[in-house]
Amino acid sequence: MSAEIADPVTGWGRTAPTAAARLVRPRSYEETVRAVRDCGARGGIPRGLGRAYGDAAQNAGGSLIDMTALDRVVRVDAEAGTVACEAGISLQRLMEVLLPLGWFLPVTPGTRQVTVGGAIGSDIHGGNHPASGSFSRHVLSLDLLTSDGDIRTVVPGTPLFEATAGGMGLTGVILAATFRLHRVETSLMSVDTERASDLDDLMARLTASECRHRHRYSVGWLDLLASGSSLGRAVLTRGEHAPLAALSARSPARRQPLAFRPGRLPGAPSYVPEGLLGRTTVGLLNELWYRRAPRRRTGELQPISAFFHPLDGVPHWNRLYGRGGFVRYQFVVGDGQEEALIRIVRRIVRRGCPSLLALLKRFGVGDPGWLSFPMAGWTLSLDIPTGRTGLGPFLDELDEDVAAAGGRVCLAKDSRLRPELLAAMYPRLDEFRALRAELDPRGVFVSDLSRRLSI
Repeated sequence: MSAEIADPVTGWGRTAPTAAARLVRPRSYEETVRAVRDCGARGGIPRGLGRAYGDAAQNAGGSLIDMTALDRVVRVDAEAGTVACEAGISLQRLMEVLLPLGWFLPVTPGTRQVTVGGAIGSDIHGGNHPASGSFSRHVLSLDLLTSDGDIRTVVPGTPLFEATAGGMGLTGVILAATFRLHRVETSLMSVDTERASDLDDLMARLTASECRHRHRYSVGWLDLLASGSSLGRAVLTRGEHAPLAALSARSPARRQPLAFRPGRLPGAPSYVPEGLLGRTTVGLLNELWYRRAPRRRTGELQPISAFFHPLDGVPHWNRLYGRGGFVRYQFVVGDGQEEALIRIVRRIVRRGCPSLLALLKRFGVGDPGWLSFPMAGWTLSLDIPTGRTGLGPFLDELDEDVAAAGGRVCLAKDSRLRPELLAAMYPRLDEFRALRAELDPRGVFVSDLSRRLSI
């Protein structure tokens, strides 16, 4: 087991850097037990590939338990469509193993650089939530190392499972998991793209697509600098896994229809001038993106990597926001709260937030995780460079609007929510706190997030 001092440590948004932490990298279950036992007074928190945007996988002055060395595929049942694997394996590595066998992940977020443990701990969601729910819905069992050194097999329908799914690593260290997969015939997506003239148009198209069940995945990219009659104009992308029959006889992909070879561009430079993605630049890029999008195009074949994870092709793309980083702000409001969503979007547009990545999606019925983010309704995520005058108070006001509408912000993206709003957003918070106090009375598992929000 290796150990080193990591200083500073940040999330993917590169905000809220933490003081020196002890980074421990166990290579077996036994070493992980020892790492938990040796956490010390400041406790420890499991960490994967560091793609949580905020401070969920940070622990100032304490231990970070890097799980990425526990990355074995234990068993693939190609008949039943299940996989058992260690928690430190990345979603990319699983795709490399599973796609040639005709299987795909049940849920994937906007990056494949996430570990299975991180996927469960933050209960990740994707563009297929109305059809498939979040990641934990597909988990059959998991092995959890608790603060007393026991390794427990945890199954759905139990309080410990529901606290762990979306529990941000605060119930223990996920060591391994078994979950269901989705069968596919190719590693390509059949993609429909169209423009939406404004926010009302986009919302109508998203709900119509959901009702027809024509597309498994749907997401709308919004131009949050467009105003007036173009408020919320968008490019709507919807997709389904392409069947083998969609490939022409002369298509090169016919020879290896399940090949997975994600492309890779040069990485972002280590130094980027502050303000590069300011209002002027983002306004021009948004205009270009919207104008270049087809008014309507159907059945375009795209590689899985291009459809789901376009930014993964640019290593260290988070550097593009400059040294100060960016805030990934994501919230959800329930069905029936469409006016609240529109009101919040109007406030963001009036503020002139230069967000290059603003995505609107539908959520289906929420999953049972006590701190899981999704709930039936609408979710909007946007990236905002830090350093803008008054950004903190403005986001605080948005938090209050979201809470008043019965919504919540995503803890895996958060680095700045005020603790007094947490209970209103997550009504099962007291149950989570009670179970955590019983399970971990010495407070072994702790993070900057849990301290800040008094979870």
